[in-house]
Amino acid sequence: MVVNASNSPGIFYQATITDLCPNTTYEFSAWIINILKNTGIKPNVRFTIENNGVEILQFSTNDILENTGWIKYARTFVTPTNLGVITLKMTNQNPGGGGNDLALDDITFSACGPTLIPSIVGNALTTAQLCEGNSATFHFKTDVSPRIYQNPRYQWQLNTGNGFTDLPNEQTPEINVQFQNAVKGVYQYRLLVGDGNNINSANCRIAGSPLTVTVNPQPIPIAENFGPICVGSTIQLIASGGTSYKWSGPNQFTSTEKNPTIANATKAMEGTYTVQVTANGCTSSATTTVAVLDPVIPIINVQRAIICEGKSVQLAASGGSTYLWRPSKGLSDPQIANPIATPTETTTYTVQVSDGRCSAETEITVNVNKNVMADAGADQTIVTGQSAILNGKVSGDDFTYFWTPSDYLDDPTKLNPIVTPTEDITYTLHASSNLGCNSSIDEVFIKVYPKVIIPNTFTPNGDNVNDSWNIPSITSFPNSIVKVTNRYGQLVYQSTGTFKAWDGKMNGKDLPPAIYYYSIYLNKDFKTYTGWVMLIR
Repeated sequence: MVVNASNSPGIFYQATITDLCPNTTYEFSAWIINILKNTGIKPNVRFTIENNGVEILQFSTNDILENTGWIKYARTFVTPTNLGVITLKMTNQNPGGGGNDLALDDITFSACGPTLIPSIVGNALTTAQLCEGNSATFHFKTDVSPRIYQNPRYQWQLNTGNGFTDLPNEQTPEINVQFQNAVKGVYQYRLLVGDGNNINSANCRIAGSPLTVTVNPQPIPIAENFGPICVGSTIQLIASGGTSYKWSGPNQFTSTEKNPTIANATKAMEGTYTVQVTANGCTSSATTTVAVLDPVIPIINVQRAIICEGKSVQLAASGGSTYLWRPSKGLSDPQIANPIATPTETTTYTVQVSDGRCSAETEITVNVNKNVMADAGADQTIVTGQSAILNGKVSGDDFTYFWTPSDYLDDPTKLNPIVTPTEDITYTLHASSNLGCNSSIDEVFIKVYPKVIIPNTFTPNGDNVNDSWNIPSITSFPNSIVKVTNRYGQLVYQSTGTFKAWDGKMNGKDLPPAIYYYSIYLNKDFKTYTGWVMLIR
Protein backbone atom coordinates (compact mmCIF):
# COMPACT_ATOMS: atom_id res chain seq x y z
CA MET A 1 0.00 0.00 0.00
CA VAL A 2 1.34 3.43 -0.95
CA VAL A 3 0.36 6.38 1.24
CA ASN A 4 0.49 9.97 0.01
CA ALA A 5 0.09 11.77 3.33
CA SER A 6 -2.71 14.27 3.84
CA ASN A 7 -1.84 17.81 4.88
CA SER A 8 -3.72 17.03 8.10
CA PRO A 9 -2.27 14.12 10.08
CA GLY A 10 -4.76 11.29 10.75
CA ILE A 11 -5.61 7.60 10.74
CA PHE A 12 -4.92 5.81 7.39
CA TYR A 13 -5.44 2.18 8.50
CA GLN A 14 -7.98 0.70 10.97
CA ALA A 15 -9.22 -2.84 11.54
CA THR A 16 -11.27 -4.65 14.19
CA ILE A 17 -10.65 -8.22 15.32
CA THR A 18 -12.97 -10.51 17.27
CA ASP A 19 -12.79 -14.07 18.56
CA LEU A 20 -9.47 -13.58 20.31
CA CYS A 21 -8.48 -15.30 23.53
CA PRO A 22 -7.84 -13.42 26.83
CA ASN A 23 -4.43 -13.49 28.48
CA THR A 24 -2.81 -14.44 25.13
CA THR A 25 0.21 -12.82 23.52
CA TYR A 26 -0.23 -11.30 20.05
CA GLU A 27 1.94 -9.29 17.71
CA PHE A 28 0.89 -6.26 15.62
CA SER A 29 3.45 -5.40 12.89
CA ALA A 30 3.99 -3.84 9.45
CA TRP A 31 6.85 -3.25 7.03
CA ILE A 32 7.29 0.43 6.11
CA ILE A 33 9.63 2.33 3.72
CA ASN A 34 10.16 6.03 3.07
CA ILE A 35 9.80 6.20 -0.72
CA LEU A 36 11.22 9.68 -1.11
CA LYS A 37 14.70 9.96 -2.61
CA ASN A 38 15.25 13.54 -1.54
CA THR A 39 14.96 15.26 1.81
CA GLY A 40 11.55 16.39 2.98
CA ILE A 41 8.96 15.69 5.66
CA LYS A 42 9.66 12.26 7.13
CA PRO A 43 6.98 9.62 7.69
CA ASN A 44 6.20 9.01 11.39
CA VAL A 45 3.60 6.31 12.01
CA ARG A 46 1.87 5.58 15.33
CA PHE A 47 0.50 2.07 16.00
CA THR A 48 -2.46 1.91 18.41
CA ILE A 49 -4.27 -1.11 19.89
CA GLU A 50 -7.61 -0.60 21.69
CA ASN A 51 -9.87 -2.97 23.67
CA ASN A 52 -13.52 -1.89 23.48
CA GLY A 53 -12.26 1.60 22.54
CA VAL A 54 -9.80 1.80 25.42
CA GLU A 55 -6.15 2.11 24.38
CA ILE A 56 -4.05 -0.73 25.73
CA LEU A 57 -0.85 -0.22 23.65
CA GLN A 58 0.75 2.50 21.57
CA PHE A 59 4.14 2.77 19.84
CA SER A 60 5.68 4.97 17.13
CA THR A 61 8.20 4.55 14.29
CA ASN A 62 9.57 8.07 14.85
CA ASP A 63 10.84 9.78 11.68
CA ILE A 64 11.75 7.27 8.99
CA LEU A 65 14.76 8.51 7.03
CA GLU A 66 15.24 8.37 3.27
CA ASN A 67 17.08 5.46 1.67
CA THR A 68 16.86 3.22 4.71
CA GLY A 69 14.94 0.47 2.92
CA TRP A 70 12.17 -1.66 4.31
CA ILE A 71 11.91 -1.77 8.12
CA LYS A 72 9.65 -4.00 10.17
CA TYR A 73 7.92 -2.26 13.09
CA ALA A 74 6.26 -4.59 15.62
CA ARG A 75 5.05 -4.89 19.24
CA THR A 76 3.66 -7.76 21.23
CA PHE A 77 0.98 -7.45 23.88
CA VAL A 78 -1.18 -9.65 26.08
CA THR A 79 -4.93 -9.48 25.70
CA PRO A 80 -6.73 -8.44 28.93
CA THR A 81 -8.95 -10.70 31.00
CA ASN A 82 -11.97 -8.53 30.14
CA LEU A 83 -11.32 -9.01 26.45
CA GLY A 84 -13.79 -7.40 24.08
CA VAL A 85 -13.29 -6.07 20.51
CA ILE A 86 -9.72 -5.32 19.56
CA THR A 87 -9.15 -2.36 17.23
CA LEU A 88 -5.89 -1.81 15.34
CA LYS A 89 -5.01 1.66 14.08
CA MET A 90 -2.15 3.23 12.12
CA THR A 91 -1.87 7.04 12.21
CA ASN A 92 0.37 9.34 10.13
CA GLN A 93 1.65 11.80 12.72
CA ASN A 94 3.36 14.25 10.30
CA PRO A 95 1.55 16.44 7.72
CA GLY A 96 1.86 15.91 3.98
CA GLY A 97 2.83 18.43 1.33
CA GLY A 98 6.62 18.46 1.07
CA GLY A 99 7.26 14.75 1.45
CA ASN A 100 5.85 12.19 3.89
CA ASP A 101 5.26 9.54 1.16
CA LEU A 102 5.54 5.94 2.30
CA ALA A 103 4.71 2.36 1.36
CA LEU A 104 3.54 -0.49 3.57
CA ASP A 105 3.64 -4.26 3.16
CA ASP A 106 2.66 -7.27 5.28
CA ILE A 107 0.40 -5.64 7.88
CA THR A 108 0.00 -8.59 10.25
CA PHE A 109 -1.73 -9.46 13.50
CA SER A 110 -1.08 -12.92 14.87
CA ALA A 111 -0.80 -14.95 18.01
CA CYS A 112 2.70 -15.31 19.40
CA GLY A 113 4.25 -18.56 20.47
CA PRO A 114 7.37 -20.69 20.28
CA THR A 115 9.36 -21.19 17.09
CA LEU A 116 8.14 -24.18 15.08
CA ILE A 117 10.66 -26.02 12.89
CA PRO A 118 8.96 -28.82 10.90
CA SER A 119 10.96 -31.58 9.23
CA ILE A 120 10.71 -34.95 7.55
CA VAL A 121 12.95 -37.35 9.42
CA GLY A 122 15.66 -38.65 7.13
CA ASN A 123 15.00 -35.96 4.51
CA ALA A 124 16.87 -32.70 4.29
CA LEU A 125 13.88 -31.06 2.62
CA THR A 126 10.38 -30.27 3.84
CA THR A 127 8.94 -31.89 0.71
CA ALA A 128 8.83 -35.49 -0.44
CA GLN A 129 7.85 -37.26 -3.67
CA LEU A 130 5.92 -40.48 -4.13
CA CYS A 131 4.63 -42.24 -7.21
CA GLU A 132 0.99 -43.09 -7.66
CA GLY A 133 0.17 -46.63 -6.57
CA ASN A 134 3.29 -46.98 -4.41
CA SER A 135 3.41 -47.27 -0.63
CA ALA A 136 5.62 -45.43 1.88
CA THR A 137 5.76 -44.24 5.49
CA PHE A 138 6.94 -40.72 6.41
CA HIS A 139 7.96 -39.62 9.91
CA PHE A 140 7.05 -35.95 10.43
CA LYS A 141 8.17 -33.94 13.46
CA THR A 142 8.08 -30.32 14.54
CA ASP A 143 10.63 -28.94 16.97
CA VAL A 144 8.88 -26.50 19.43
CA SER A 145 11.13 -24.06 21.29
CA PRO A 146 11.45 -22.23 23.54
CA ARG A 147 8.83 -23.46 26.03
CA ILE A 148 6.59 -20.42 26.18
CA TYR A 149 3.20 -21.98 26.85
CA GLN A 150 2.42 -23.22 30.35
CA ASN A 151 0.15 -25.94 29.04
CA PRO A 152 1.14 -26.58 25.41
CA ARG A 153 -1.23 -28.65 23.34
CA TYR A 154 -0.75 -29.93 19.77
CA GLN A 155 -2.85 -30.84 16.73
CA TRP A 156 -1.74 -32.11 13.31
CA GLN A 157 -3.74 -31.05 10.27
CA LEU A 158 -3.99 -32.25 6.67
CA ASN A 159 -4.75 -30.24 3.53
CA THR A 160 -5.49 -32.12 0.28
CA GLY A 161 -6.62 -29.05 -1.63
CA ASN A 162 -9.74 -27.90 0.24
CA GLY A 163 -8.14 -26.40 3.32
CA PHE A 164 -6.57 -27.81 6.50
CA THR A 165 -8.58 -30.22 8.66
CA ASP A 166 -7.65 -31.88 11.94
CA LEU A 167 -6.22 -35.40 11.96
CA PRO A 168 -7.95 -37.33 14.77
CA ASN A 169 -5.74 -38.49 17.64
CA GLU A 170 -2.62 -36.86 16.19
CA GLN A 171 -1.75 -34.53 19.10
CA THR A 172 2.00 -34.91 19.64
CA PRO A 173 4.90 -33.07 17.93
CA GLU A 174 5.66 -36.19 15.87
CA ILE A 175 3.55 -38.26 13.52
CA ASN A 176 3.94 -41.26 11.22
CA VAL A 177 2.02 -40.95 7.93
CA GLN A 178 1.48 -44.07 5.88
CA PHE A 179 0.59 -44.15 2.15
CA GLN A 180 -0.84 -47.41 0.84
CA ASN A 181 -1.35 -47.62 -2.93
CA ALA A 182 -0.96 -43.83 -3.00
CA VAL A 183 -3.47 -41.72 -4.88
CA LYS A 184 -2.04 -38.85 -6.92
CA GLY A 185 -2.31 -35.40 -5.38
CA VAL A 186 -0.59 -32.92 -3.06
CA TYR A 187 -0.76 -33.65 0.70
CA GLN A 188 0.22 -30.94 3.22
CA TYR A 189 0.72 -31.64 6.92
CA ARG A 190 1.22 -28.98 9.59
CA LEU A 191 1.32 -28.85 13.40
CA LEU A 192 -0.86 -26.44 15.42
CA VAL A 193 0.37 -25.38 18.86
CA GLY A 194 -1.75 -23.56 21.48
CA ASP A 195 -1.71 -22.84 25.21
CA GLY A 196 -4.34 -25.04 26.81
CA ASN A 197 -7.78 -24.61 25.25
CA ASN A 198 -6.41 -21.96 22.88
CA ILE A 199 -5.61 -24.90 20.61
CA ASN A 200 -9.30 -24.92 19.67
CA SER A 201 -9.38 -21.29 18.46
CA ALA A 202 -7.94 -20.33 15.08
CA ASN A 203 -7.08 -16.83 16.33
CA CYS A 204 -5.35 -18.05 19.45
CA ARG A 205 -2.92 -20.69 18.25
CA ILE A 206 0.08 -20.80 15.96
CA ALA A 207 0.73 -23.06 12.94
CA GLY A 208 3.96 -24.48 11.62
CA SER A 209 4.96 -24.38 7.96
CA PRO A 210 3.47 -27.28 6.02
CA LEU A 211 5.33 -30.45 5.20
CA THR A 212 4.37 -31.53 1.67
CA VAL A 213 4.12 -34.97 0.07
CA THR A 214 3.44 -34.90 -3.66
CA VAL A 215 2.06 -38.11 -5.11
CA ASN A 216 2.94 -37.87 -8.78
CA PRO A 217 0.84 -39.70 -11.36
CA GLN A 218 2.43 -42.62 -13.10
CA PRO A 219 3.39 -41.71 -16.67
CA ILE A 220 1.29 -43.19 -19.41
CA PRO A 221 3.93 -44.50 -21.81
CA ILE A 222 3.33 -45.19 -25.47
CA ALA A 223 5.70 -47.35 -27.52
CA GLU A 224 5.36 -47.72 -31.29
CA ASN A 225 7.33 -48.62 -34.39
CA PHE A 226 6.94 -48.18 -38.13
CA GLY A 227 7.00 -51.92 -38.85
CA PRO A 228 6.83 -54.37 -40.27
CA ILE A 229 10.07 -53.65 -42.07
CA CYS A 230 12.30 -55.46 -44.50
CA VAL A 231 15.71 -56.92 -43.79
CA GLY A 232 18.30 -54.23 -44.35
CA SER A 233 15.89 -51.36 -43.64
CA THR A 234 15.96 -49.07 -40.58
CA ILE A 235 13.91 -49.81 -37.46
CA GLN A 236 12.29 -46.65 -36.07
CA LEU A 237 11.14 -46.85 -32.45
CA ILE A 238 8.85 -44.13 -31.06
CA ALA A 239 8.03 -43.34 -27.42
CA SER A 240 6.08 -40.64 -25.61
CA GLY A 241 4.60 -39.86 -22.21
CA GLY A 242 7.65 -38.93 -20.15
CA THR A 243 10.74 -36.82 -19.80
CA SER A 244 13.38 -39.55 -20.01
CA TYR A 245 13.44 -42.93 -21.70
CA LYS A 246 15.35 -46.20 -21.54
CA TRP A 247 14.89 -48.80 -24.27
CA SER A 248 15.90 -52.45 -24.28
CA GLY A 249 15.23 -55.16 -26.78
CA PRO A 250 16.45 -58.10 -28.85
CA ASN A 251 20.05 -58.49 -29.94
CA GLN A 252 21.23 -56.73 -26.70
CA PHE A 253 19.75 -53.43 -27.85
CA THR A 254 19.72 -50.49 -25.41
CA SER A 255 19.17 -46.76 -25.89
CA THR A 256 18.28 -43.69 -23.87
CA GLU A 257 16.95 -41.80 -26.89
CA LYS A 258 13.28 -41.02 -27.10
CA ASN A 259 12.93 -42.21 -30.70
CA PRO A 260 15.99 -44.35 -31.50
CA THR A 261 16.72 -45.90 -34.88
CA ILE A 262 18.44 -49.19 -35.69
CA ALA A 263 20.05 -49.41 -39.13
CA ASN A 264 20.43 -52.51 -41.33
CA ALA A 265 17.75 -54.59 -39.66
CA THR A 266 18.24 -58.35 -39.46
CA LYS A 267 15.96 -61.15 -38.34
CA ALA A 268 17.89 -61.19 -35.04
CA MET A 269 16.50 -57.71 -34.32
CA GLU A 270 12.90 -58.91 -34.53
CA GLY A 271 10.86 -59.12 -31.33
CA THR A 272 9.53 -57.10 -28.41
CA TYR A 273 11.14 -53.81 -27.43
CA THR A 274 10.47 -52.34 -23.98
CA VAL A 275 10.78 -48.68 -23.04
CA GLN A 276 10.86 -47.39 -19.47
CA VAL A 277 9.32 -43.93 -19.41
CA THR A 278 10.07 -41.63 -16.47
CA ALA A 279 8.29 -38.44 -15.47
CA ASN A 280 8.51 -36.65 -12.10
CA GLY A 281 10.54 -39.53 -10.70
CA CYS A 282 7.91 -42.13 -11.63
CA THR A 283 8.53 -44.85 -14.15
CA SER A 284 6.22 -47.00 -16.25
CA SER A 285 6.99 -49.24 -19.16
CA ALA A 286 5.41 -50.05 -22.50
CA THR A 287 6.28 -52.50 -25.25
CA THR A 288 6.10 -52.63 -29.00
CA THR A 289 6.76 -55.61 -31.25
CA VAL A 290 8.95 -55.18 -34.30
CA ALA A 291 8.41 -57.54 -37.21
CA VAL A 292 11.33 -57.98 -39.62
CA LEU A 293 10.08 -59.57 -42.82
CA ASP A 294 11.95 -62.38 -44.53
CA PRO A 295 14.23 -61.02 -47.24
CA VAL A 296 13.42 -61.35 -50.92
CA ILE A 297 16.03 -63.52 -52.61
CA PRO A 298 16.12 -62.85 -56.37
CA ILE A 299 16.92 -65.82 -58.59
CA ILE A 300 18.12 -65.25 -62.17
CA ASN A 301 18.67 -67.66 -65.03
CA VAL A 302 22.16 -66.37 -65.85
CA GLN A 303 24.59 -63.78 -64.56
CA ARG A 304 26.21 -63.12 -67.95
CA ALA A 305 24.98 -63.80 -71.47
CA ILE A 306 26.79 -63.38 -74.79
CA ILE A 307 24.93 -62.66 -78.02
CA CYS A 308 25.75 -61.43 -81.48
CA GLU A 309 24.58 -58.04 -82.65
CA GLY A 310 20.97 -58.22 -83.76
CA LYS A 311 20.28 -61.39 -81.77
CA SER A 312 18.21 -61.79 -78.61
CA VAL A 313 18.39 -63.59 -75.30
CA GLN A 314 15.69 -64.26 -72.74
CA LEU A 315 16.31 -62.96 -69.24
CA ALA A 316 14.49 -64.61 -66.36
CA ALA A 317 14.07 -63.74 -62.68
CA SER A 318 12.04 -65.34 -59.90
CA GLY A 319 11.54 -65.08 -56.14
CA GLY A 320 8.87 -62.39 -56.05
CA SER A 321 5.50 -61.32 -57.35
CA THR A 322 6.47 -58.19 -59.30
CA TYR A 323 9.52 -57.35 -61.35
CA LEU A 324 11.05 -54.20 -62.75
CA TRP A 325 14.05 -54.20 -65.10
CA ARG A 326 16.24 -51.23 -65.91
CA PRO A 327 17.30 -49.86 -68.23
CA SER A 328 14.25 -50.62 -70.31
CA LYS A 329 16.03 -50.02 -73.63
CA GLY A 330 16.31 -53.23 -75.61
CA LEU A 331 13.74 -55.14 -73.51
CA SER A 332 10.48 -56.52 -74.80
CA ASP A 333 8.74 -55.62 -71.50
CA PRO A 334 10.61 -54.26 -68.45
CA GLN A 335 7.80 -55.22 -66.05
CA ILE A 336 7.65 -58.98 -66.51
CA ALA A 337 9.78 -61.72 -65.00
CA ASN A 338 11.24 -62.97 -68.31
CA PRO A 339 11.67 -60.25 -70.93
CA ILE A 340 13.46 -60.73 -74.25
CA ALA A 341 16.64 -58.62 -74.40
CA THR A 342 17.92 -57.32 -77.74
CA PRO A 343 20.52 -54.71 -76.80
CA THR A 344 22.65 -53.08 -79.46
CA GLU A 345 25.65 -52.87 -77.16
CA THR A 346 26.88 -54.56 -74.00
CA THR A 347 24.37 -53.72 -71.24
CA THR A 348 24.02 -54.58 -67.55
CA TYR A 349 20.36 -55.01 -66.62
CA THR A 350 19.25 -54.61 -62.99
CA VAL A 351 16.07 -56.35 -61.89
CA GLN A 352 14.16 -55.34 -58.77
CA VAL A 353 12.23 -58.30 -57.37
CA SER A 354 9.41 -57.53 -54.92
CA ASP A 355 6.95 -59.64 -52.95
CA GLY A 356 4.69 -56.64 -52.35
CA ARG A 357 6.36 -55.67 -49.06
CA CYS A 358 10.09 -56.11 -49.51
CA SER A 359 12.34 -55.98 -52.52
CA ALA A 360 15.88 -56.81 -53.58
CA GLU A 361 17.97 -56.31 -56.70
CA THR A 362 20.38 -58.32 -58.80
CA GLU A 363 22.08 -57.89 -62.17
CA ILE A 364 22.51 -59.67 -65.51
CA THR A 365 25.10 -58.49 -68.01
CA VAL A 366 24.45 -59.10 -71.71
CA ASN A 367 27.64 -58.88 -73.77
CA VAL A 368 26.97 -57.95 -77.39
CA ASN A 369 29.54 -59.10 -79.96
CA LYS A 370 29.45 -56.84 -82.99
CA ASN A 371 28.80 -58.45 -86.37
CA VAL A 372 31.63 -58.33 -88.89
CA MET A 373 31.18 -55.81 -91.70
CA ALA A 374 33.50 -55.82 -94.73
CA ASP A 375 34.09 -52.69 -96.81
CA ALA A 376 36.27 -53.22 -99.90
CA GLY A 377 36.43 -49.49 -100.62
CA ALA A 378 35.52 -47.46 -103.69
CA ASP A 379 36.05 -48.71 -107.24
CA GLN A 380 39.30 -47.53 -108.82
CA THR A 381 40.78 -46.93 -112.27
CA ILE A 382 44.40 -47.37 -113.32
CA VAL A 383 46.41 -47.45 -116.48
CA THR A 384 48.19 -50.56 -117.58
CA GLY A 385 51.42 -50.83 -115.66
CA GLN A 386 50.21 -48.80 -112.72
CA SER A 387 49.47 -50.12 -109.20
CA ALA A 388 46.67 -49.34 -106.73
CA ILE A 389 46.12 -49.85 -103.02
CA LEU A 390 42.86 -51.47 -102.00
CA ASN A 391 41.17 -49.49 -99.21
CA GLY A 392 39.69 -52.39 -97.30
CA LYS A 393 38.06 -51.90 -93.91
CA VAL A 394 36.56 -54.41 -91.47
CA SER A 395 34.54 -53.61 -88.34
CA GLY A 396 33.17 -55.85 -85.60
CA ASP A 397 34.56 -58.02 -82.81
CA ASP A 398 37.26 -60.71 -83.25
CA PHE A 399 37.42 -61.38 -87.00
CA THR A 400 39.70 -62.62 -89.80
CA TYR A 401 39.77 -61.47 -93.45
CA PHE A 402 41.31 -62.14 -96.90
CA TRP A 403 40.95 -61.09 -100.58
CA THR A 404 39.99 -63.14 -103.61
CA PRO A 405 41.21 -63.67 -106.19
CA SER A 406 44.81 -63.46 -105.19
CA ASP A 407 45.91 -62.53 -108.75
CA TYR A 408 48.13 -59.47 -108.96
CA LEU A 409 47.96 -58.96 -105.13
CA ASP A 410 51.12 -58.54 -103.10
CA ASP A 411 49.43 -60.19 -100.05
CA PRO A 412 45.77 -61.33 -100.02
CA THR A 413 45.75 -61.43 -96.18
CA LYS A 414 46.50 -57.73 -95.84
CA LEU A 415 43.65 -55.30 -95.38
CA ASN A 416 45.26 -52.84 -97.81
CA PRO A 417 47.19 -54.87 -100.36
CA ILE A 418 48.88 -53.44 -103.45
CA VAL A 419 47.34 -54.61 -106.76
CA THR A 420 48.89 -54.42 -110.25
CA PRO A 421 46.34 -55.97 -112.64
CA THR A 422 46.80 -55.92 -116.40
CA GLU A 423 43.11 -55.99 -117.18
CA ASP A 424 39.79 -55.15 -115.57
CA ILE A 425 39.26 -57.18 -112.39
CA THR A 426 36.90 -57.43 -109.37
CA TYR A 427 38.34 -58.19 -105.93
CA THR A 428 36.24 -59.54 -103.03
CA LEU A 429 37.04 -58.83 -99.36
CA HIS A 430 35.95 -61.71 -97.14
CA ALA A 431 35.53 -61.02 -93.37
CA SER A 432 34.58 -63.80 -90.95
CA SER A 433 33.59 -63.63 -87.24
CA ASN A 434 35.58 -65.81 -84.91
CA LEU A 435 32.73 -65.55 -82.40
CA GLY A 436 30.11 -67.19 -84.57
CA CYS A 437 28.45 -63.90 -85.54
CA ASN A 438 27.54 -62.78 -89.07
CA SER A 439 30.30 -62.72 -91.67
CA SER A 440 30.46 -60.29 -94.58
CA ILE A 441 31.87 -59.78 -98.09
CA ASP A 442 32.23 -56.72 -100.26
CA GLU A 443 33.59 -56.17 -103.79
CA VAL A 444 35.71 -53.52 -105.46
CA PHE A 445 36.16 -53.16 -109.25
CA ILE A 446 39.51 -52.13 -110.73
CA LYS A 447 39.21 -50.68 -114.25
CA VAL A 448 42.49 -51.07 -116.21
CA TYR A 449 42.88 -48.73 -119.15
CA PRO A 450 45.56 -49.18 -121.79
CA LYS A 451 48.46 -46.77 -121.79
CA VAL A 452 47.76 -43.85 -124.13
CA ILE A 453 50.75 -42.98 -126.40
CA ILE A 454 50.33 -39.79 -128.45
CA PRO A 455 52.64 -39.44 -131.55
CA ASN A 456 54.18 -35.98 -132.01
CA THR A 457 55.01 -36.20 -135.75
CA PHE A 458 53.34 -37.51 -138.92
CA THR A 459 54.10 -37.13 -142.69
CA PRO A 460 50.93 -37.12 -144.86
CA ASN A 461 52.85 -37.27 -148.21
CA GLY A 462 51.12 -40.27 -149.76
CA ASP A 463 53.94 -42.74 -149.32
CA ASN A 464 51.75 -44.88 -147.06
CA VAL A 465 54.27 -44.48 -144.26
CA ASN A 466 53.11 -42.44 -141.29
CA ASP A 467 50.58 -40.70 -143.51
CA SER A 468 48.10 -40.03 -140.60
CA TRP A 469 48.14 -38.96 -136.98
CA ASN A 470 46.84 -42.05 -135.21
CA ILE A 471 46.50 -42.83 -131.43
CA PRO A 472 46.14 -46.62 -131.32
CA SER A 473 44.96 -47.09 -127.68
CA ILE A 474 42.28 -44.40 -127.90
CA THR A 475 39.83 -46.95 -129.23
CA SER A 476 39.34 -48.06 -125.62
CA PHE A 477 37.69 -44.70 -124.98
CA PRO A 478 34.51 -44.62 -127.07
CA ASN A 479 33.47 -41.20 -125.79
CA SER A 480 36.73 -39.39 -126.41
CA ILE A 481 36.96 -35.87 -127.83
CA VAL A 482 40.06 -34.89 -129.80
CA LYS A 483 40.64 -31.31 -131.04
CA VAL A 484 43.53 -29.85 -133.07
CA THR A 485 44.16 -26.14 -133.66
CA ASN A 486 46.78 -24.11 -135.50
CA ARG A 487 48.99 -21.62 -133.81
CA TYR A 488 46.23 -19.00 -134.12
CA GLY A 489 43.77 -21.16 -132.21
CA GLN A 490 41.76 -22.02 -135.32
CA LEU A 491 40.17 -25.49 -135.06
CA VAL A 492 41.52 -27.56 -137.94
CA TYR A 493 40.44 -31.03 -136.78
CA GLN A 494 38.00 -32.64 -134.32
CA SER A 495 37.00 -36.24 -133.55
CA THR A 496 34.10 -36.99 -131.20
CA GLY A 497 33.28 -40.55 -130.15
CA THR A 498 35.19 -43.30 -131.84
CA PHE A 499 38.50 -41.80 -132.85
CA LYS A 500 39.32 -41.31 -136.56
CA ALA A 501 42.92 -40.78 -137.53
CA TRP A 502 43.73 -37.28 -138.86
CA ASP A 503 45.08 -37.14 -142.40
CA GLY A 504 46.57 -33.63 -142.14
CA LYS A 505 43.72 -31.99 -144.06
CA MET A 506 41.10 -29.39 -143.25
CA ASN A 507 37.87 -29.45 -145.22
CA GLY A 508 39.57 -31.84 -147.71
CA LYS A 509 42.56 -29.60 -148.36
CA ASP A 510 46.13 -30.26 -147.26
CA LEU A 511 47.32 -28.13 -144.41
CA PRO A 512 50.77 -26.69 -144.63
CA PRO A 513 53.60 -28.22 -142.64
CA ALA A 514 53.64 -26.71 -139.17
CA ILE A 515 53.26 -27.40 -135.51
CA TYR A 516 49.66 -27.93 -134.42
CA TYR A 517 48.21 -28.10 -130.88
CA TYR A 518 45.90 -30.79 -129.55
CA SER A 519 43.61 -31.40 -126.57
CA ILE A 520 42.43 -34.94 -125.86
CA TYR A 521 39.56 -35.80 -123.44
CA LEU A 522 39.31 -39.52 -122.82
CA ASN A 523 36.73 -39.75 -119.95
CA LYS A 524 36.13 -38.50 -116.44
CA ASP A 525 38.82 -40.75 -115.02
CA PHE A 526 41.60 -38.97 -116.92
CA LYS A 527 42.71 -35.41 -117.10
CA THR A 528 42.67 -33.77 -120.53
CA TYR A 529 45.87 -34.33 -122.42
CA THR A 530 47.36 -31.30 -124.23
CA GLY A 531 50.44 -30.98 -126.40
CA TRP A 532 51.69 -30.43 -129.98
CA VAL A 533 52.12 -32.49 -133.09
CA MET A 534 54.35 -31.64 -136.05
CA LEU A 535 52.94 -32.07 -139.59
CA ILE A 536 55.77 -32.68 -142.15
CA ARG A 537 55.38 -33.02 -145.93
